[in-house]
Amino acid sequence: MTTFTQVLDGLLARDPGRPLVTFYDDATGERTELSVTTYANWVAKTASLLGDELGLEAGDRLLVDLPAHWLGTVVLGAAWTVGLEVVWDGPHDAVCTGPEGLARWADEAAGVPVVASALLPLAGRFPDGVPAGVHDLGTEVWGQPDAYVAWPGADDDTLAAAGTTHATLWAAAAALPEAEGRRLLTRSNPASPDGLGDLTAALVGRGSLVLAVHASPERLDRIASDERAVRS
Repeated sequence: MTTFTQVLDGLLARDPGRPLVTFYDDATGERTELSVTTYANWVAKTASLLGDELGLEAGDRLLVDLPAHWLGTVVLGAAWTVGLEVVWDGPHDAVCTGPEGLARWADEAAGVPVVASALLPLAGRFPDGVPAGVHDLGTEVWGQPDAYVAWPGADDDTLAAAGTTHATLWAAAAALPEAEGRRLLTRSNPASPDGLGDLTAALVGRGSLVLAVHASPERLDRIASDERAVRS
């Protein structure tokens, strides 16, 4: 059996201190780096918010509407820890969005949980608050525990993303050439159908992901050199 939790547990057992996700935003100057342990802590806190606080269960569908950002990788991991299926359209049981999607999804908060992130450094809260009924991740995630065990959680046949089971998702990731312990530099949004494979390949291949946004081609070359990363 292969699930996200098993993949992450394997990384924690092998090398918990090494970088797993590194994020550059050249529009703000932000550089955030998550070690395996730090990433696992963020995933556990966010999973606790989704599962314990909001009552989502294995088999529920989480619609993810986030731009390319390190928190997108955390939300995916949290969803998979709980046993949720990540979707990008269609029926859903909850929504996770960023500031650009806040107005679009706020009206749904009366019917399904809507979690929003301001996508500020250190996952800060919205300075001006959020609409009634919307959960501000930057306010609610910090009080969650650093460990989370889902029950029943996910198994091989649990849907992980857009109709794909955990078994299929991780088998496909292991077959990608990027899954070789390398640092992979990408501009693709890992919380999207097109960029999902970059994240899963880094996880299953014991590599790491370097995500750069708003960077010029010259800047990407510099980041690749500084991070000793290969381009996706």
